[in-house]
Amino acid sequence: MYIQSAYGITPQPLYDGSELLPVMHNKTGNQLRCVEPDYSRYIDAKLIRRMSRIIKMGSAAAMQCLQDANLAMPDAIVTGTAYGCLQDTAIFLNRMVEFKEELLTPTAFIQSTHNTVSAQIALMLQCHNYNNTYVHRGFSFESALLDAIMMLQEKEISNALVGAADEITDTSHAILSRFGLYKHGAVSNTRLFEDKTKGTIAGEGAVFFTLHTTDAGSNLARLDAVTTFYKPADADVVKETIAAFLAGQSADIEEIDLIITGRNGDISNDAIYDVLAGSLFSATQTIHFKQLCGEYPTASAYALWLGAAIIQNGKIPSTLLPAPNKKPVKRVLIYNHYQHTHHALYLLSAC
Repeated sequence: MYIQSAYGITPQPLYDGSELLPVMHNKTGNQLRCVEPDYSRYIDAKLIRRMSRIIKMGSAAAMQCLQDANLAMPDAIVTGTAYGCLQDTAIFLNRMVEFKEELLTPTAFIQSTHNTVSAQIALMLQCHNYNNTYVHRGFSFESALLDAIMMLQEKEISNALVGAADEITDTSHAILSRFGLYKHGAVSNTRLFEDKTKGTIAGEGAVFFTLHTTDAGSNLARLDAVTTFYKPADADVVKETIAAFLAGQSADIEEIDLIITGRNGDISNDAIYDVLAGSLFSATQTIHFKQLCGEYPTASAYALWLGAAIIQNGKIPSTLLPAPNKKPVKRVLIYNHYQHTHHALYLLSAC
């Protein structure tokens, strides 16, 4: 598959001038919230008033992605989300309590469903083509991506708009903090990996891609393969799975120019990455991405965008790797896991 365009609303601005590379801002706290644009550039002002944050983020990211691809109408819209529209869900539940389950307005309920972002994009485009949303926890984005890939391979469609969106709300952050997911106190995202303690920083974002099967000459990157695996028994299983994944694409670890990992600053979460850094990944330049977007179930969409951006530019941002090799980056391996449970691998190549 070919990635024709990619865009997102994330905690870091995606575009630096004309280059599709992140600008890393130093933020202090235990959560990274999105830098939101002027939504009136993408969405009618009358619609904006009725949209929650995640709907605006997802719709704006999708519209810009389609514009970058010069694609007026996608053959399919496929999205992934783990939490859905949390803000509208909280509003609906609070009103149920406040009004004792009587005289409830339907708007908050309608917009609280997980497929609202995908549906809103279709409404704005007047698109009646295939539309689906996957809610598979840490595999939500991968499920959406694999669905689109299978339809493209079977020639049911010629292009697809694929993306993922998840948000932070005060309520969700407070609940997840009780499970020890996040660090206590203020933490700088630029120094995230220096603090070898439990917990990470919360993240959010909406990232979309246009995919098709034709090498048009203006694509960002080629998506050679994607796979997932669930709850590996130990580090040896992870290493064997990665080796088998590369072998299935007739690739060797020595042919990989860059590895992007999901290291997030949590001492337990990062243990597997430490093992790989001292073994399978030891001879390959490696960067991490969650200091840019934070940790959330569909963060792998941000990693895929970052890998495609680096390949398209042929270089690694100095903020992510101070002294990268001068050799152009043409092949990228992405390995990410969420909560030791949902593991994903991507292989990208230059077109």
